[in-house]
Amino acid sequence: VKNLLIFVPLVFAHKVRDLELVWLSFHAFVVFCIAASSVYIFNDLTDLKYDRIHPTKKKRPFASGDLSASFGYALLPLLLLGTVVGAYAISTDYLALVGAYIVTNILYSLFLKKLLLVDVFLLAGMYTVRIFAGSTAAHIKVTNWLLAFSMFFFLCLAFVKRYSEVYGRHMKGRAYLPRDQRNLLSLGTSAGFSSVMVLALYINRPEVTQLYRRPAVLWFVCPLILYWLSRIWILASRGKIHSDPLVYTLRDWPSYVVGICIFILAWVAA
Repeated sequence: VKNLLIFVPLVFAHKVRDLELVWLSFHAFVVFCIAASSVYIFNDLTDLKYDRIHPTKKKRPFASGDLSASFGYALLPLLLLGTVVGAYAISTDYLALVGAYIVTNILYSLFLKKLLLVDVFLLAGMYTVRIFAGSTAAHIKVTNWLLAFSMFFFLCLAFVKRYSEVYGRHMKGRAYLPRDQRNLLSLGTSAGFSSVMVLALYINRPEVTQLYRRPAVLWFVCPLILYWLSRIWILASRGKIHSDPLVYTLRDWPSYVVGICIFILAWVAA
């Protein structure tokens, strides 16, 4: 689900009708899925001790025993080889970006996730890397506005994830204490609202009129995102979110309603 962010540059540049760019983005999406799979397997194998005592993570294939650790270690080199071959077929720049993603995640799994706040900023960065992956594959430049919005928005979601773990007292191997809960809430909500501020400033830019015939309609997107972020944080404070917030939205019907409304507004604005 997270890897769908690779298509964001294509959508925001209004290039979805260019079949060649769509194919390049899809190719990049498949390769990044292979790369992310290798990263997740490595992380799960590294976290076996903690996952087995976690209320939800203990159901993961390796933690539950459905798959053996030896199977995971055997699969890793195959996935990495597939990543290298697939990424190189796109471009050397894409290969370098995916390689940096894998190396960073390995370092994250080994020790960076144990550092206070560093882990949250890296989680947010991993979301943004996917946007850069899409722009690199399709040769579409990422604007400073999209970069600024994604930085604050994904930082907010990263804080939601860590806040939920602190709320549920699942902090083994982490650098957080129960009393950090209020600080995580403040930092996360501030980042989320800052992302909407970036969007509001972007709507006022003159270049927006070059992409949208009715840019004023985009103003209605702001309260929708504010509603969604506020709701996510309230649910997190009630202990309702136990995993990645993006994964949670897949089972949350109000999130679908918000997403459909935003799509309709963008279509009307265009």
